[in-house]
Amino acid sequence: MVSDASADAAGSLSRNVPSPTLSPTGLLQPSPELCFLPGSLPKPTLSAWPSSVVPAKSNVTLRCSSPVPGIRFILRKGPDILDSKLPLDPTKTRAEFLLTELGPRSAGPHTCECFWRGFSGVTSQLSNVLLLLVTGYLPKPSLQAHHVGEVTAGGEVTLQCQIPSTMVRPLESALLKAGTPSPVQLHRPVGSESDFSLQGVTVNDTGTYSCIYYQARAPFWASDPSPALDILVTGELFVTS
Repeated sequence: MVSDASADAAGSLSRNVPSPTLSPTGLLQPSPELCFLPGSLPKPTLSAWPSSVVPAKSNVTLRCSSPVPGIRFILRKGPDILDSKLPLDPTKTRAEFLLTELGPRSAGPHTCECFWRGFSGVTSQLSNVLLLLVTGYLPKPSLQAHHVGEVTAGGEVTLQCQIPSTMVRPLESALLKAGTPSPVQLHRPVGSESDFSLQGVTVNDTGTYSCIYYQARAPFWASDPSPALDILVTGELFVTS
């Protein structure tokens, strides 16, 4: 557990990756058929639950996943190591890092990597960058829809996020959808406005939307979310074979 107070590959794997074996001490060790070079473990992925955009004082779980079991995972914020751990079950391929009581210092770019414990030089590349944003440190924007009412499937919806003109640049803005773990779209505002276009909408685009804006560089302070807008997409979807 990490709190706010505490701070492709060089080689390739075949689809039928041999499973690691248990050593006499009960530790997982790589199969003899696996020959890794430094940086040649598969690149892991990093995701956030419930979302990468969360309110201050809340908790978030960052999940680092790799197709290879029996490895140690390292979580970084920028270049700094926050934590490292093994999966609770050594046959699993994911480790979870709980960040609690999030504050302004929690925001920023996070990555993870993995390595075989006990085998120096056998590492992965860094994962995708996950930008963790903690909201509530800048005034909220407003969100308006250019199209009011129901939207027919296949149509287009433009949502405009309006940012207070007094905010110091550079800023980025993000369109959020309730229940979605990452922003739907990211945009750099033009003046005090960001237009988010949802094209070829389907019933899956029905939902509750809001927007935020945030500092484009450290300390990555983010605003409160705008008041929410509900979008209802109507019409049948026809699937052809």
